[in-house]
Amino acid sequence: MEFFLVSNMHVKFLSQIKDVEKNSWDSLNHESYPFLSFDFLNALEESGCVSERTGWQPFHVTLWKEESLIGAMPLYLKNNSQGEFVFDYSWANAYYQHKKYYYPKFVSSIPFTPATGPRILFSTSNDKKNTAEQIFKAIQKVSKENEISSWHILFPEEDEKDLFESLGLSTRKNVQFMWKNNNYESFDHFLEFFSSRNRKNLKKERRKIAEQDLEIKRFTGNQISLDVVDDFYSFYVDTHLRRSGHSGYLNKDFFEEITQTIADNILIILAYKNGQAVAGSFFFYDQNNLYGRYWGASNDYDALHFECCYYQGIDFCIEKNIKRFDPGVQGEHKIKRGFEPTFTFSSHWIENHDFSIAISDFLLREDKYIKDYHQDATTLLPFKNI
Repeated sequence: MEFFLVSNMHVKFLSQIKDVEKNSWDSLNHESYPFLSFDFLNALEESGCVSERTGWQPFHVTLWKEESLIGAMPLYLKNNSQGEFVFDYSWANAYYQHKKYYYPKFVSSIPFTPATGPRILFSTSNDKKNTAEQIFKAIQKVSKENEISSWHILFPEEDEKDLFESLGLSTRKNVQFMWKNNNYESFDHFLEFFSSRNRKNLKKERRKIAEQDLEIKRFTGNQISLDVVDDFYSFYVDTHLRRSGHSGYLNKDFFEEITQTIADNILIILAYKNGQAVAGSFFFYDQNNLYGRYWGASNDYDALHFECCYYQGIDFCIEKNIKRFDPGVQGEHKIKRGFEPTFTFSSHWIENHDFSIAISDFLLREDKYIKDYHQDATTLLPFKNI
C-alpha cells in the first residue's frame, strides 16, 4: 500500500520487514536501540511469534524520498490487546457497549516488549518531526478508509511523546522502576548510598547464593552457544507454564535466531547447582541501556530471582558504564533494591470524535492518580537522602 504526499515523497506500508533492505532500515536507528533493529523485528516475524494468527499483523510504515528510505516506524494491525502492557481493555469494552468496533487498531510498539525507546526512525536528511507528521497523515487516511479505530504508540521516549502531543495525540502515563548509574565504581559503592538497614538486607540476599551452593555465569556475544540458549529456553517455558498455563509469547526459533544475529546486544545469566543449570535471565543492551526481559527457573531458590534479574544486571552496568537499567514492568519490590519510580508514556489517536473526547477526559483523570503513585513510590526508596 503506497501513498504519495508531495512530488518526491511517499509512504509505503509493508507486510513484512524483509520488504525493505536491512542496511537501509538500520541506518535510521541512530541510537542502535536493539528492539528496533532489522534483525530483532525480522526474528519475530520469521519465527511466527508475530503474525496475523498471533494478533500482530506487520504493517510497518515507511517514508521515502524518491527511492531512498528517510523514515519509518514499526506498525502492527491488531485484533486484540495482548502483549502490549498498556491496558486498554476498558476502552474496547466501551466501544462494544456502544455497538462499535475497537478492533482492528494500529499499534506502534515492540511486540511483547514494554521497554522505553525510540519509535520514530529518521534519516539525517529528514528531521524527526517531519517524519512523524507525514506518517501520521498516512495512518489517518488508511484508518478512515479501512475502519481502523485508532493508533497507539507505546513506550516512546519523552521527546517523542511531546512530539506526538504537538500533533494532537493524547498522552497516557504509567510508572516503571529503573536503575540509574550515578558513576558507581562497584556494587558496594552503590550500596554506600543506602540506609544501613536496607544495605544489610541486600548484602544478605546476595550471600544466599553462595549459601545455597549456586554459581552464576554470564554469557555475551560469541559465548552464547546453542546449549546456553537451550538451557535458558527450557526455564522460560517451564516458568510460563507454571504461572499462566501457556509456554510464553516467544518460541525457541526466535531465541535461536536473535542469539545468532544480534548476540553482541545480548546478555544471558545462568545459575548452576552441582554443575547443572537451574535458572536463567535474558537481557538486551546497547551503549547506554540494559533491558531485563525474560526469566525462568526449574526450581525455587531463595533470592535467586533478585540475583539473576537485578543484581547481576547492576554489576554488568557498572562494569560496562551503562547508564540505565530497565528491568521490566511491575514489581514494587524493585524499589527497595534501588530502582527508582520513572514515568513511562504512550500516545493515542482515536478516530471517532466522541470516543476521542471521552478517552482524553479519562486520561486526564487517570493522570492525577499516576502522579500521586509516583510520588508515594519515591518515598519508599532505600537511599539515605530520600
